[in-house]
Amino acid sequence: MAFSPEFLRELEARSPIEDIAAGYVQLKRRGKNLVGLCPFHNEKTPSFNLYPDNNSYYCFGCSNGGGVIQFVMNIERLDFPEAVRWLAQRAGMALPEEGGDDSMTRLRMRILEINREAGRFFFKTLGTPEGRPGLDYFRRRGLDGQTIRHFGLGYAPDSGFALVNHLRGKGYAPEELVQADVARMSRNNNPYDRYRGRVMFPIFDLRGNVVAFGGRILTDEKPKYINTMDTPVYHKSSGLFAMNFAKNQGSRTLILAEGYMDVIALHRAGFTNAIASLGTSLTEEQARVIKRYADEAILCYDSDEAGRRATQRAIPILRGTGLRVRVVTVPGGKDPDEFMKLHGENGPLRFKQLLKSGGTDVEYRMDAIREKYDLETNEGKVAYLREAVEQVISRIGEPTEREVYAQKLSRETGVDTAGILATAGRQAARESKKKEKKLIQEQQEIKAVKAGANPEKEKHLRAALAEERVLAFLYRNQDRAKALEALLPPEKFVTAYNRRVYKLLLGKIRYAEVSLADFSQELTGEEAAEFTRILAETAEVPSQWKDMEAYARIIKTDGGFSDPAWVREASKEDIQRRIQALRDRKA
Repeated sequence: MAFSPEFLRELEARSPIEDIAAGYVQLKRRGKNLVGLCPFHNEKTPSFNLYPDNNSYYCFGCSNGGGVIQFVMNIERLDFPEAVRWLAQRAGMALPEEGGDDSMTRLRMRILEINREAGRFFFKTLGTPEGRPGLDYFRRRGLDGQTIRHFGLGYAPDSGFALVNHLRGKGYAPEELVQADVARMSRNNNPYDRYRGRVMFPIFDLRGNVVAFGGRILTDEKPKYINTMDTPVYHKSSGLFAMNFAKNQGSRTLILAEGYMDVIALHRAGFTNAIASLGTSLTEEQARVIKRYADEAILCYDSDEAGRRATQRAIPILRGTGLRVRVVTVPGGKDPDEFMKLHGENGPLRFKQLLKSGGTDVEYRMDAIREKYDLETNEGKVAYLREAVEQVISRIGEPTEREVYAQKLSRETGVDTAGILATAGRQAARESKKKEKKLIQEQQEIKAVKAGANPEKEKHLRAALAEERVLAFLYRNQDRAKALEALLPPEKFVTAYNRRVYKLLLGKIRYAEVSLADFSQELTGEEAAEFTRILAETAEVPSQWKDMEAYARIIKTDGGFSDPAWVREASKEDIQRRIQALRDRKA
């Protein structure tokens, strides 16, 4: 749908970015702006900035940026029309009726309809003779009708065409069924059911839409589980089973279990804050979603070797988002589902006791290392000490916490606590230097002149930086548009990206005051982020009209810098000083 500039401006005015972003990021005020840990990449030092004066955001760590609509598009994985709808619903605004939906929005809506209809079909099949194997399986696992209904569980018939025929009868095209990943195409180009002879677990997004499915085979056939691949409405790297229920349970703690049945068993026992990743190892995206709704994550994976490896992988990912992490190990090699059944009516109480006795992630990692060595021998003690310091103690940032675990290690090995802390400090310093070097390298790459949105910048750095100053001035001084255009016509711009934004600005300013919302339909996400970066980097020292005259001369007489190696290594301050020197020389 093509939205009018007037509608988008009003939508932006009713959607302060600080209010929207506060649902995803813990923000602190810094002057007139706000900062926080970026929701789009893991970081420990805040580089995510909000600029309420122009309703924009920019992360100096990952270069993600734009206006409030772009933020919603990126954080909720929506396309432009859907992000506008999301914001309009939040702001209580009616969408304009004229115009038609764009193709991607129509496809997403069709896939959501297909998923909803497929979920109903699987659920209803349980009550038919064809679905008896699935119902028997759920009953053997101790599930009653209320639980089956609550989670929308179902069964995919074994015929191979039952769902396809049902959905085609509802008017859905074979190509749509394939894009929803509920069907596959045969060699003869005929659709057939992807899920056959499996009990079905629907996956819901945070708004309650069915976006995917997981299917478990009832025989020894492999694979045991198959899951929906990425589609226009689902990204398995960020999906979490039962998160639609757990996010509303009231506390700021989430239990992360390993499988669907474990989560269902925990919910039935009253632990409605249980969730699971979907057939994959925990990802950073999933961890960031968890962080939105929790301050603490409790890992409760299976206690077999695969579960232990999954726990070790998950700990640093969760910690990286700022979550507190605890680990619960179910005794006897049981999973939560088996544990509940073993203890019957006492299961919930016994599991609650497990949660209370669960150790921290540090204790879990140290226990795992200690099991590898014989502490009765000096060789074993030294090996345990070395690995525990390098892999655990040195990575604890909080001094008091580090000392507590150093004392614990001292008692276990007989080595003085001060010596352990000194060794851990040296190791931490080495790691800090490595991280600092890597961070500097990443920031240089991000700020490098070969920016994705403006690939010509490296070749014409001097002119490109001057153009950026002109764009920032024009956005902040829209009343000077005519004078600036007369001084510097668009055709004089050297780089195509900056020229295009300059033309857009000049064209839109003729009709009304321009905001970032006016560019939402014309700039890609990368282009919007680049323009937001320009505004962010010039916010503290805005240019004056006299500067425009100097920048215009630089642009018109573009010579660029002749030493690419210097450009790559120079800091932003070095580059700005070089520009100033050239400006002075031209003047």
